[in-house]
Order: sequence, then structure tokens, then C-alpha cells
Amino acid sequence: MRIAQVSPWFSPHFGGVESHVRSLSRELARRGHEVTVVTTQHDPSLSTEETMDGFRVVRVRPRFILMQTPITPRMRGSLRGLSSDVVHAHSPPPLASHYAGAVASERGIPYVVTYHCDVELPSAFGSVVESIYRRSLGADTLRNADQVIVTTRTYAATSRVIWRYNPSVIPNAVDHRRFRPDVDGSRVRSKLRIPPDVPVVLLVGRIVPHKGVEHFIEAARYVPDARFLIAGGGSSLEPMKRLAISMGVAERVRFLGRVSDERLPEVYAACDVFALPSVSRLEAFGIVALEAMSTGKPVIVADIPGVREMIEDGRDGLLADPMNPRDLAEKIRRLLSDPEARRTMGARGREKVLESFSIERVTDRIEAVYSAILDGPKATTVRP
Repeated sequence: MRIAQVSPWFSPHFGGVESHVRSLSRELARRGHEVTVVTTQHDPSLSTEETMDGFRVVRVRPRFILMQTPITPRMRGSLRGLSSDVVHAHSPPPLASHYAGAVASERGIPYVVTYHCDVELPSAFGSVVESIYRRSLGADTLRNADQVIVTTRTYAATSRVIWRYNPSVIPNAVDHRRFRPDVDGSRVRSKLRIPPDVPVVLLVGRIVPHKGVEHFIEAARYVPDARFLIAGGGSSLEPMKRLAISMGVAERVRFLGRVSDERLPEVYAACDVFALPSVSRLEAFGIVALEAMSTGKPVIVADIPGVREMIEDGRDGLLADPMNPRDLAEKIRRLLSDPEARRTMGARGREKVLESFSIERVTDRIEAVYSAILDGPKATTVRP
């Protein structure tokens, strides 16, 4: 099967959607499919075409990037030039999936879109712009799809954008072969000069407003014996560094910057507890929490739609009140004081990943969607 994966951002850009698209494309290519990822050339130094992990990557230069959305109309030309049996787009940011749907429709090619989260714009006119988009380009993007996929049941039930499209629920995938409990994190601790007996709490993700990084930093005030590590870069990096200084925790909160895909498993392995304190519907899945679980680490996630579906509270992780640093700190202290609970939750988290979120299981279900729309009428639904 010839499959075009359309993603507005892609490696080396860092994010959960990018990680999912790369893992999925790698596994599809391993199974013998011809996979091409069409994405944005967000950095002029990146090649316009290359082979990665057994699949092809085509990067298209954007006219400009507005509010983290690449404006790349030339992507339509690249898609018209591909020989594809299925086009699978990932949204948001929104326009890449719109280009993909329009070209697939004009060429009569089956089209799938994974709707990863709602669009939210942090500005005074954000809600107005969101409403206009939802009723125009957003509606066209979803209406043209032979199948809409959403990553969690709770998000499908709470997003007013996708209710009418009868979506299939298929989670993002985790490459459990990379993120394993036997990965050694001692090199990371040694480089950071963290003794083996000092507990480490980790957050991985882009440092942007919806990630709740400020609450993670404030929680460090109430857990004085632990080191807090933040892996990732983003627009809020410098403000968060200043916040750590103003709160008097700069010596115990370390900013690691962007971590390469190769080093990331070691960073997870170096922690005792992983936390994801997101505050917005832009965090619809939380693949980093699953990567930590796959590494055998207990996780604490914010009790918000989508993210909370990753765990069963008290069994393979803990839920924390959103935007409540004291509650987050209390959950962290609870786990740090109970090594047996950490071990048990970590083992159960690994089991859950293997049962429900492994790259093999998720790819099986994605392949079933492709086969269904190739063999059946429009809007065939493949249920979980």
C-alpha cells in the first residue's frame, strides 16, 4: 500500500504528534508499505527530501508561520505529485490537513484524518478566530474525510468539533522497544551530578503555556529533597527559568533543553517519578506519559479530558488537580515516600502500554481503517 502521512510539523521538530507519526510511519514501512511523510520545511537547513527509518520524508517550504501554524500552500503540489492509495493527515495545526483533504478529494483518493486536539488560540480574539475556522476550513477538513480518528474516548465525547463525524477511537502509539525498563539512566544522573539516592521528578515536553510548566516548578518548592528536570525547549523557556529563580528553586530545577530522540529513553530512565501537569485541551493525549510508563516509571497526570484516560488513578498512576501545584507536590511526595508503590505502578504502566498502546497494536488498527475505506463505502467506521 502507498501511504502519504501529512503532518504540519515533523522531526527534528519535537512534539507528541511528531513522535506518533514517526513511529507509525516506521512500523508501516517495516510491514512493507511505501510510506511518504509530507511536512513543512520549518528550518531552511533541513533537506527537502530524505529517507528516514525506511520511509521517505518530503519537506515543503512555508510562506510563513503564523501562531504556530505553517502556511504552506505548495504542499498541495507535492501531494498531487505523489502516487498514493491512502492519504492520512494529522491535525492540528490545521492547514496541512486541509490541503491533504482537498487534494485527496480532487484525486479521488481515500482520506483519513487523525484529529489530535481542539484548536486553542491564546489571544483576546482567539475564540472568534477558532469559531470562524471551525465553521469553515475545519469543517471542510473533517467533512471530506472517509474516516476521522480521535485518540481518546473522553476527547471524542467532549469535543464539539468532531461529534457529528462518528470518529473511531485509536490511541497514539508508543515504541515500547525504545522505551524499556532496562534502559540505564545512570549516565544522565552522572552528567547532571545527581547522586543515586537523590529522587528525580521529570517533565518532558515543549515549554509552552498549555503544558503547565509553571505549576511543575512551583511544586518543587514543596518537595525540597528532590531534583526536578525539564526536558524540552519552547517559547516559554526563558520565562520559566526566571520563574525558577524567583521561587528560589533554580538550584533544584534543571532545564535540559531539547533532548535528541536517541537520548530520550535514558532521560526517562533517570527519573523516579514522571509528571505531566498540562492545563489545556491542546494536551489531548500525553504521549510522553505513555513513554514514561513504557520505561516502567510511575506517572502523575493532570485530571483533564484525554490525558486522564491514560491511567487508572491509584493503579498505574495518579491524577492531580489541574493548576494546583500543592496537589501535584502532594502526589509526588506520596510516590517518592513509597518505593514499592512506584515499582508496582511502573510495572502496571508497562503492562498497559504493551496491552493497548504498543506500536504493533496501534498500527494493526490503523491498517484496518485503511483497508476498510479502500474496500468499503465512504465513512466506514472501524471500532476499537
